[in-house]
Amino acid sequence: MRASPVVAGVVLAVACRGRPLPNGSASSSARSVSSSALPQPPPSSAAARAFYGPHFSKRPYPPDVTALGRLLFFDPALSASGRQACASCHDPKFAYGPPDARSVELGGPELDQPGLRAVPSLRYLDKVPRFSEHFFDEDLNDSVDQGPTGGHTWDGRADTLHDQARAPLTSPFEMANTSMEAVVAKVEHAAYAERFRAVFGADVFDEAERATNAVLLALEVFQQSPTDFYPFTSRYDAYLRRKGELDARETRGLALFDDPRKGNCAHCHPSQGHHGKFPIFSDFGYVALGVPRNQELVKNRDPTFYDLGLCGPLRTDLSAHEEYCGEFRAPTLRNVAVRRTFFHNGLFHSLKDVLGFYASRDTTPARWYRGAHERPPYDDLPRELRSNVNQEPPFGRKPGEAPALTPSEIDDVIAFLKTLDDADVAPRAK
Repeated sequence: MRASPVVAGVVLAVACRGRPLPNGSASSSARSVSSSALPQPPPSSAAARAFYGPHFSKRPYPPDVTALGRLLFFDPALSASGRQACASCHDPKFAYGPPDARSVELGGPELDQPGLRAVPSLRYLDKVPRFSEHFFDEDLNDSVDQGPTGGHTWDGRADTLHDQARAPLTSPFEMANTSMEAVVAKVEHAAYAERFRAVFGADVFDEAERATNAVLLALEVFQQSPTDFYPFTSRYDAYLRRKGELDARETRGLALFDDPRKGNCAHCHPSQGHHGKFPIFSDFGYVALGVPRNQELVKNRDPTFYDLGLCGPLRTDLSAHEEYCGEFRAPTLRNVAVRRTFFHNGLFHSLKDVLGFYASRDTTPARWYRGAHERPPYDDLPRELRSNVNQEPPFGRKPGEAPALTPSEIDDVIAFLKTLDDADVAPRAK
């Protein structure tokens, strides 16, 4: 597992010992929110220190900030269209992920602008470290450079949740505000404006920067509400606490998930916690999987356009690093069975297709790629960058060889993945 930062005044105190405890005792998760401390930035981050400086004339009380963030998150009036809230794409009934099977969601002033990438879930992001090209995991072997890791969004360009909250508010194909000042003006005239003044001070709207920080802080703190965003109420969590069991198929699926010769899923999505932490099922690292091109995406109608993840087009500071092209951050697999769209380009719409792709990407490339006759066939990367695609198991087999997983084994892995759904969501993927 990756290191777990303390963020946004949330004390991450989880009592668990990874797998079922040998003494048979039951562990339970305990999360507590500090009632006196607001988010504290890492001392190395000058930008974060400026953001969290003494901007407000009144010291906000975190539960009040959380309540304000909840109001903002569900308010469609904050969008240019007046019809799209954060919750429109991040629906709590779907683990704060997309509520439908669209590859990408529509936004913009008229709700007719398609996004570039699939909408991720906002759950279990409290442990995402800040982006680093050279990450050293103290939970595992802190002498090993694990390469690019962390940051929010598919390409990690948002270091913090307040950076992440800003992006959709002003994205032209999401909520499409022309500026944060436009967002602030809507908040200032909203029914809850007086609550902002009561929480942050009567002068909170006197300066655009102060008001912007209050809006982003409210969204950030709300997204760290334990009940909403990291409840740890799945059947697998009950299994770890010795309060539930996995059936035979789920047990086989977990073994295949962990087995480096079979699924090897745990390589990027660790199923075990460390030092009393529950597993998040992501190491937050980056990998180029060679996902086939989604011809339905508007941008992909241009044959010269490629979404290269870490090296562009939305992230620009790493554009010179060709070795990163095609790499996207590994998402958490918690609540993955709720989803109906998968990978950064939303190409697949079932877990069977996802697992089938992992198992047979290289053994039967004609099943997945239009240009399967090319070697390598990874058609959503320029030819000169296709060597970036990961070849670790279950990948790397030769055409005509047996796939890494049989259809029955794929069903077993899916059965296990369904145990990762939290209690307040209903599985939808097949």
